[in-house]
Amino acid sequence: MQVILLETIQKVGSLGELANVKAGYARNFLIPQGKAKPATKANLAEFETLKADLEAKEAAALKGAQEVEAKMTGTVCTIIANAGDEGKLFGSITTADITSSLADAGFEVEKRDINMPEAIRHTGEYDVSVTLHTQITVAIKVVVEAQEEA
Repeated sequence: MQVILLETIQKVGSLGELANVKAGYARNFLIPQGKAKPATKANLAEFETLKADLEAKEAAALKGAQEVEAKMTGTVCTIIANAGDEGKLFGSITTADITSSLADAGFEVEKRDINMPEAIRHTGEYDVSVTLHTQITVAIKVVVEAQEEA
C-alpha cells in the first residue's frame, strides 16, 4: 500500500515521501496515529497545501530535541535497588525505572524511547541510549547501586 508520510518515521521514510508499506501496518498504525495518509490524488493535492506547516512543525520538534540533547548529554541516572551480597538484583531495572529517574532529573521521556542493550540485573554502570527524535540519540549512564541495609 502506498502512503504519504506526514512525519519522519525511522526505517520507512521522511516527511512528504511516498512510501510502500504493508497494508496492515498502514491501516492499523500509520493512518490511525496520524503519521500517514493513503496516497490518493485528493490526499496528494491536500498534502501540498499542508506541506509547509508540517515541515515547520518537524523543524521545531528537531530544534527542541537538539536543546534537550545539549542538556541531557553526560547525564548520570543513579538508581538504588534491592540487591544480594554479590551485587545481583532482586528483580531487574526496567525502562520505567530509568524514565522515572530521568523525570526526577527534569527530563520528560517516554519508556519506548529508552534503548537498553540487555536487562539490567546487577549493580554497576551501564550505557543506555535515549532517542529524542528520529535523528537524535543521546547516550546516558545508568548507575545501579545496592540499597543500604538499615
